[in-house]
Amino acid sequence: MKISILGTGYVGAVTGACFAELGNSVVFVDIDPAKLDLIRTGRSPIFEPGLDELLGKNLKRISATTDTGEAIRETDVTFICVGTPSNPDGSIDLQYIEAASQAIGEVLQQKESWHTVVMKSTVVSGTTTGIVQRTLEEASEKVAFRDFGLASNPEFLREGSALADVFSPDRIVIGAEDPRSREVLERLYSSFDCPKLVCAIPVAEMIKYVSNAFLATKISFANEIGNLCKLMGLDTAEVFEGVGLDARINPAFFRSGIGFGGSCFPKDVRALIAQAEAAGVPPKILSSVVAVNEEQPMRLLDLLKKHIPDLRGKRIGVLGLSFKPDTDDIRESRAIPIVSALLEAGADVIAYDPLAIANFRSLFPDISYASSAAEVLQSDAILLITEWKEFEALDYTGKLVIDGRRLPKAAIGSIYEGVCW
Repeated sequence: MKISILGTGYVGAVTGACFAELGNSVVFVDIDPAKLDLIRTGRSPIFEPGLDELLGKNLKRISATTDTGEAIRETDVTFICVGTPSNPDGSIDLQYIEAASQAIGEVLQQKESWHTVVMKSTVVSGTTTGIVQRTLEEASEKVAFRDFGLASNPEFLREGSALADVFSPDRIVIGAEDPRSREVLERLYSSFDCPKLVCAIPVAEMIKYVSNAFLATKISFANEIGNLCKLMGLDTAEVFEGVGLDARINPAFFRSGIGFGGSCFPKDVRALIAQAEAAGVPPKILSSVVAVNEEQPMRLLDLLKKHIPDLRGKRIGVLGLSFKPDTDDIRESRAIPIVSALLEAGADVIAYDPLAIANFRSLFPDISYASSAAEVLQSDAILLITEWKEFEALDYTGKLVIDGRRLPKAAIGSIYEGVCW
């Protein structure tokens, strides 16, 4: 199949590379020539383990262009993979979705063969059959679903393991309201042996948001219980080990600590809250999920101040800056509020991360950055923010360690405090 991918950010780059690996011809489209130059040479415009190799392996099936019209004219199906950043009120900004829809519609006006447009970007329920469909119809001057079809195919990718998530998915969700679009997506995923749910487009859009919101809820719930366990001298991991054995509950994501970050959970929960509030049903549980998550990093600072009440002039080492290991992504990283609070308290901060230092320096240019994790150990206290595997090999003997991610080896020989244990 001939596929065009609009947007070469995280979702677009991964989706396009994986479709090429499955034997399809893929055209990447972006307004940034630098990203396209990288793709043409088999290099990924974003960091994801294994993605460079996958692009390089499939260069014969891949092309890249800034010309949306050329890409759509030469392909059978277009995946919209552009960004949906947050507005100040938590709702999503649809300007890039609208621009992509407008560009697609203008090309469809000139295209004689059937074309399927698939929403891969994360959008709130009703977006594809609402503003996207209207924009396509107005731009192309065509009757809905006569010459083009619409579908939704939400992604469920985890940064750091996205390729495995594509090739070994828990499920594939296909939102389609015409048989030809449904058939296109079923053909694309015909080789996958996993549950495939075919539903209405708004249902598919909602599934994506509810999935992330529920996982975020499990994390905040685990943190709230973990805070109580800490005060009672109980190990929250033991508690949730027992809870997770209940088949109705499942142990996944019951990880107490300093909360969640990244490009999905915080943004998606806030977007769902904004949609619910706009509909007149304020979501009490989801609002609490966000509130718990925003407060949780400060518990690490409270534990630090228990040992060092006055942080002025103290050298505080920070291990981990990315929101999770195996990525350079610092969006909503728990390190951001923690470092901000340390600086407000007058601390001298030295930080290290295997991949995210350059990105973090753009936010905090004035703190010190270590060239190795071992260098950070020469501090008055060490804060564990991201659970990078290499941090397990360090010798924390004699150090004051405040752990936000549960690194058992850090407790050996050290003055050790865990946030929820």
